[in-house]
Amino acid sequence: MAIEIASRMDAEIISVDSMQVYRGMDVGTAKPTVIERHGVPHHMIDVVDPADDFSVADFRRIGRPILESGDGPVIITGGSGLHFRALVDPMSFAPTVPDLRAELEGSSLPALVAELEGVDPDAGRHVDLANERRVIRAVEIYRLSGETPSLRASSAEARELDKYIPEIPFTAVGVDPGGLIDGRIERRLAGMRAGGLVDEVRTLRDRLGRTARHAVGYKEILGYLDGKLSLDEAFDAVERNTRKLARKQRTWFQRDPRIRWIPWIEDEGERVERALETLSL
Repeated sequence: MAIEIASRMDAEIISVDSMQVYRGMDVGTAKPTVIERHGVPHHMIDVVDPADDFSVADFRRIGRPILESGDGPVIITGGSGLHFRALVDPMSFAPTVPDLRAELEGSSLPALVAELEGVDPDAGRHVDLANERRVIRAVEIYRLSGETPSLRASSAEARELDKYIPEIPFTAVGVDPGGLIDGRIERRLAGMRAGGLVDEVRTLRDRLGRTARHAVGYKEILGYLDGKLSLDEAFDAVERNTRKLARKQRTWFQRDPRIRWIPWIEDEGERVERALETLSL
């Protein structure tokens, strides 16, 4: 849809997908091929090697100048709500220290959760305590700045973000597939399996860094390659985790009052026309 709309508007595209930034992670991120892009310039795709860490702060640092320097219209598309907001909204990011991060990664999740809850009993309201990466980041921020998750959630910046007032004005449309989402995930995953996802992960196996190896689709196939899961078990896990991710994405975007929603329409041409009408373009 974004490519078709960009073609009509003579626009460029910025992908706000947290994993399409990595070179070589093509099948598992459903990255559009050069042919599929139909000559529309794309940004924030194939930016770094999968061995590198690439935070949302890095994404903003590189992506915001692209957004601000464009002479014509720009289409922002993708599933990462945090990366989208990092581009258009007034967000800042706490520092990270590699040595401290490495120390925390060597700690057990229960120990880190205990530390976090010890300084902030309400931490679980703001951080997914089952998500190791989120817990590590929360503890890192606390140790570096003294800011607990609850304190950060009640900060002036958080209150400003809750107002949804962008630094860069935009018009947005969301497409809600409703009850069709599970079937679409199942079909897309079958296409990835047939399209060589296992071979892609096997090729990248020794080059996947801390962030890339936790991407949905990659961490599960790594489990298969490590002999922890059968191939069917790995793909079942990918499907479950993709559905979980889709629910989180849907919840994130539906909180944003700036997005105008349209229902899923099977015919792509009609879907594009409906999106253009909704955007008043």
